[in-house]
Amino acid sequence: MRPAVLLLVSTALLAQAPKRLTLKEAESIAIRNHPQVSAAQFNARAANETTAAVHAALLPTLFGSVSAVAAADNTRIAAGGLNNPAIFNRFATGFTINQLISDFGRTARLTDSSRLRARALEETVESVRADVLVQVDRAYFTALRAQAVLRVAEETVGNRQLIADRVSALAESKLRSGLDLSFAKVNLSEAKLLLIGAKNEIRGSFAELAAVMGARDMQSYELADEPLPDELPREPEPFVSEALRNRPELASLRAESESALKFAEAERNLRLPTLGAIASAGVIPVHDERLRGRYAAVGVSLNIPVFNGYLNAARRSEADLRAQAARQRVRDAENRIARDVQLAWLNANTAFERLAVTGELLEQAALALDLAQSRYDLGLSSMVELSQAQLSKTGAEIASSSARYEYQIRRAMLRYAIGALK
Repeated sequence: MRPAVLLLVSTALLAQAPKRLTLKEAESIAIRNHPQVSAAQFNARAANETTAAVHAALLPTLFGSVSAVAAADNTRIAAGGLNNPAIFNRFATGFTINQLISDFGRTARLTDSSRLRARALEETVESVRADVLVQVDRAYFTALRAQAVLRVAEETVGNRQLIADRVSALAESKLRSGLDLSFAKVNLSEAKLLLIGAKNEIRGSFAELAAVMGARDMQSYELADEPLPDELPREPEPFVSEALRNRPELASLRAESESALKFAEAERNLRLPTLGAIASAGVIPVHDERLRGRYAAVGVSLNIPVFNGYLNAARRSEADLRAQAARQRVRDAENRIARDVQLAWLNANTAFERLAVTGELLEQAALALDLAQSRYDLGLSSMVELSQAQLSKTGAEIASSSARYEYQIRRAMLRYAIGALK
């Protein structure tokens, strides 16, 4: 019985153990599961189908027809349009084929425009992937920071509990004052509040990580630490050039601008004629005596636009203006990306400088706490001095842990800004 109980307990503990997760695994899961990535991929595939639909105008169209007509003797259509007024009794079936011979490049340019629009949406997929990846990196390092703060909070509660117990025992022996005991309990309560906040923060960070990975339910993970990146170059200009080459949203806007130019060229071709051919053939099993039992015809049609109320002129002007607007959007994006890269570089450099300062702060705070503890044990200082040293040490530990992961977050933001997150 006992082995069975132990087996059940160990199985339950294994089931509750946090799953180990690396940054690469988190990124891979997010790319597979995030709905925004899937939606962008579906939109890109739909755009490719739109290109095929536009190109279909250059291919022949074949359709079949079946007609059955019964009319009163000598019936003629006398109103409603210019057409052959004669109506004959008949039952007929046949096929008709239409082929565009030439519209002087209009459909070809429309196809190019649609193809470029599809390429823009493919670049949008890469942009969405980068957005998701930077969210994953931020959530991952935020969770690591929350775990580090939780460890500091747990250690702080343990240390201050020991001090509070010691001071309580000394106070009972009349070797320490009640004031010292009160300060020790205040410090312990502050540490417990810090622990409560740290637990809440880590739950929130895991919820955020689950969301950016495309999951609904929060799950705890054992996150693997990532090595710190190297120091950055002294100037941001190489990063700006790289961003202007690699940012997918900029590539998408450029493709949209080229698409708008092709569409404007197609709209300018509205003034040109359209040449097409049509052929039709079939049989008439049941027909009027004046009709033959089969029919066949072929013809060529040339449509020349003359006047349509300035519709074509308005469409040409609209397309030209939209193409100019698309070019300006590209310029605006280039300026914003250059600014974003410079800001990301500055923030990453600042975060790197904080690493050394917070390391020194932690070292000095630990030394100050050791000295304050020794002075308090020797009766040379009060609990106030020891409390201040404890507070400084806790703050320095949190600052040091936060600085490490803040630097990694800033480097991820810089990689996103230069288009290196893919």
